[in-house]
Amino acid sequence: MTKPKFHVKKGDTVRVLTGDYKGKEGTVVTVLPAKMRVVLSGIESGKKRAVKPSQNKPGGMVDRAVSTHISNVRKIEKKTESPKKETKKSDKK
Repeated sequence: MTKPKFHVKKGDTVRVLTGDYKGKEGTVVTVLPAKMRVVLSGIESGKKRAVKPSQNKPGGMVDRAVSTHISNVRKIEKKTESPKKETKKSDKK
């Protein structure tokens, strides 16, 4: 089985195109190739989760990073600060 190739990688700045976080920008923390998803950080309204207290950590509400499908994000160019639309070039004349 070959490893799938994605248009974003860890550390890229991306903009969310659809869904609850449409228009927001974040940084790719992790790419999950098996699920075709990316985990983003830097989005203000991350998911909240109730965590049970343990001996080492207090309980309460914790912010979690947002996970979204890889097709719903687009890489942002650093020079122009706009989303880059990737096109495939052909050698046909």
